[in-house]
Amino acid sequence: MQVPPMFRPASTAREAAVLILFGEGPEGPDVLLTERAATLSNHAGQPAFPGGRIDPEDNGPVSAALREAWEEAGVEPSGVDVLCSLPELYLSRSEYRITPVAGWWREPSEVAPGHPGEVAAVARVPIGELVDPANRMMVRHPSGIRLGPAFDVRGMLVWGFTAALLTQVLDAGGWNRPWDTDRVEDLPPEVLSLASRG
Repeated sequence: MQVPPMFRPASTAREAAVLILFGEGPEGPDVLLTERAATLSNHAGQPAFPGGRIDPEDNGPVSAALREAWEEAGVEPSGVDVLCSLPELYLSRSEYRITPVAGWWREPSEVAPGHPGEVAAVARVPIGELVDPANRMMVRHPSGIRLGPAFDVRGMLVWGFTAALLTQVLDAGGWNRPWDTDRVEDLPPEVLSLASRG
């Protein structure tokens, strides 16, 4: 995967990891997404991959990603086969260097929001829905600035860092289908309001 210039990490940023967890669900291959609680001060209400800061007791990005997926969504680490770690990406808004960890859900466990103060919802989103051109768009700020690709799936608007990373992963996996990149929609006011917190 190529790292776009805007996502090249700053050495001073804090370290974090996310788990991109693929599985075979009832509707075919899928990926696990969470929706962050609307009460959080950073990235409130946004869909995301499970993940967070790498703690001192973690043995690097892989163990941090698995721990966070367990805490946030109830993913049993023993049921996950880690495939690889992807290049670090920089999330400037919260000053993190994020290592995406790709995994295969060999033995899926029941999932649910682990901490209501952090996670509002957990969803297994079929790859088929993500690559459906009807569910794809670009989003922009009301000022007119394009913010990048987005997915409208399972009642969630996936945008920002998560949508950019998901787009790259779908490209790398050969799953993406052509879609109308000229379809541009404004971020909804409620999403914009939550995003303005930080």
